[in-house]
Formats: sequence, structure tokens, C-alpha cells
Amino acid sequence: MTRLELKETAMAMRERAYCPYSHFSVGAALECADGSVFTGCNIENAAFSPTICAERTAVAKAVSEGHTDFVRIAVAGSGPDHCVPCGVCRQVLQEFAPDLEILCLNSRGEELALTLRDLLPHSFDAAFLPDPT
Repeated sequence: MTRLELKETAMAMRERAYCPYSHFSVGAALECADGSVFTGCNIENAAFSPTICAERTAVAKAVSEGHTDFVRIAVAGSGPDHCVPCGVCRQVLQEFAPDLEILCLNSRGEELALTLRDLLPHSFDAAFLPDPT
């Protein structure tokens, strides 16, 4: 998928967002090394904490289908500013792809390209955990 197609896919996913509380729709398109793409949208909940972001929806779909080799994600928000992944999404993405390219889009599709290391320079990963053996 081209960079433009990935961005357009993320922008289209905003239409599927369930956001009756924030009214801030987010769409994501996650590209894997083999070229497969998994999409997501934010899904809000009245209790707030069960809300899931578009990025984590895409990750869950990819992992549940056996894909963990992420190379790029486009994240499109409905506001005028570039939509960057929240802290929880950054940590989830880091679990699988610390070198991930992130295309942050605003409502007009304008892009701010970053890496996950730009957004989460001192991340927590498995190296901090004791060896289970």
C-alpha cells in the first residue's frame, strides 16, 4: 500500500468511530511488513476507562490474525491539529515495533511524520523484566 493509500484508509476509518462523548473521531491504518493492513477506529464507552483507541483496535485486529511485524501506522483525527497516539497506544505499539513510522494526520489529511522513538524515547520493554527461567 502506498503512503497516500494508508493515509486515506486511516481518514476513512474516522467515519466508523463510535465517539458520542468526545465527538472526536480517530481512524488508524496499521501496515505490516508483508503489506497487509489492519484498520481501527476509536470506540468510546460511557464509563470512559473501557474506551479503546483506534491504534489499539488496529493492533488487536492484527495480532489476533497472527501479525506482529508492524512497519507503519497512519493515525487520522477529526481536529485541526495532527493526531498523535496517546501514551497507552505508544506503549502498546512499542511492544511490537519500537522503530515504527507514525503518520499523524489532521482533519485535512496534512501529515506530521514521526517515529515511535520520537514519541516514546525512554520506553519500558521486556528488557526491564526478570528472566522467567
